[in-house]
Amino acid sequence: MKRIITFCLLCMISLTVMGQKASLNKAYNAYYEKNFVKAKEAVDLCIADEKLTAKPTTWLYKGNIYFYLASEEYNKHQQDKGYQVQFPDAAIESYDAFKKAAAMSRNVEAFEMLSPSDGIANLYILLFVRGVDYLIANDFNNAKSTLEKSIDGYESKTPPHPLNGELYYYYAYTLEMLNQPEAARTQYEKAIRDGSTNANVYLRLIESYKKDESKAKVKELIEQGRKVLPDDPNLMVAEADYYYWIGDDKAGDAVLNSLPSSVYNNPEAAVNIANFHIKKKEYNKAEALLKKALLSYPGNYTISYNLGVCCYYLSEEMYLKANEMEVAGKNKDAYPIKVQAENYAREAERHFTVALKQSPDDLNILYTLRAIYKRLESPEYDKIEKKIQTLENK
Repeated sequence: MKRIITFCLLCMISLTVMGQKASLNKAYNAYYEKNFVKAKEAVDLCIADEKLTAKPTTWLYKGNIYFYLASEEYNKHQQDKGYQVQFPDAAIESYDAFKKAAAMSRNVEAFEMLSPSDGIANLYILLFVRGVDYLIANDFNNAKSTLEKSIDGYESKTPPHPLNGELYYYYAYTLEMLNQPEAARTQYEKAIRDGSTNANVYLRLIESYKKDESKAKVKELIEQGRKVLPDDPNLMVAEADYYYWIGDDKAGDAVLNSLPSSVYNNPEAAVNIANFHIKKKEYNKAEALLKKALLSYPGNYTISYNLGVCCYYLSEEMYLKANEMEVAGKNKDAYPIKVQAENYAREAERHFTVALKQSPDDLNILYTLRAIYKRLESPEYDKIEKKIQTLENK
């Protein structure tokens, strides 16, 4: 009996598959009715058909169907962020289909359908969104290829909705992640020409030219960025950094001292200002700024590490001061300073431990923690000493 049932099921499946004949008319009718999922199923059968796949019209149909399917899903997701996109790469497949249709026939067309050139030109926003999705997922190769397709559409005709440099910015950042700094620099500059008001475009270009020691170009970018974004706190701090970088500490201090109080409310700017204070060994000032920034970014590696540095050096300064007082016979006065020094050492330990979780084999952190544990006579000393020896012997 089981064999008979199994045989019947196989026959039914076979008949169902055989019944799904490839038909461009079915694909078009579903498209015309705006049932794009059904149209996709129909056109996929046509693409798989040996005869129909050789027709440019088939690929034009696919380009249009997938374009409107991607648009429909994008709109649903915009209205409901909980909506799960079913065909995330529909825009990419649409682009590829339009390209193939155009390669097969320059004059391919269909009633109430986009031509290949119009289809590609209209895809740039959908491709941009998909490219950024790949970038967020750290899939840089797919981000690169998808954003390149978006740029192709964006530049093919005057875009109805200019992206003001954002497309070039994300593409440039992707190239940076792929270790292509020269190509990234070109795209950041295109972002500026496209009307970017994104401070990160200027900041990343500034860092790029700093690596080349291009002082004139760095100054030009800072001035250009300040003109476009006069109130941006990070560009204000970049101006101070420029003067410190070229060795003009007096000018750097002047810029730093003239910063409006609002700049210090920006966590990223505060972290950068704290770095200036650390370099000048003004650890108390740096600590105050970093503690405030940590409230906005708890557990942040850079902030935790730099706080560890500040607390460690403040601790060492206090231990030294207490020891000098003890040598001078002022034991009573030295005691509260020693307690404060120990508290700072424990603070440094706490911040470095947070940083170590994110970079467990960082020898600089491990060396400093070893020194702290030795100072505090901590039982953790032997454990960290063993780890350091293991890493050093690798």
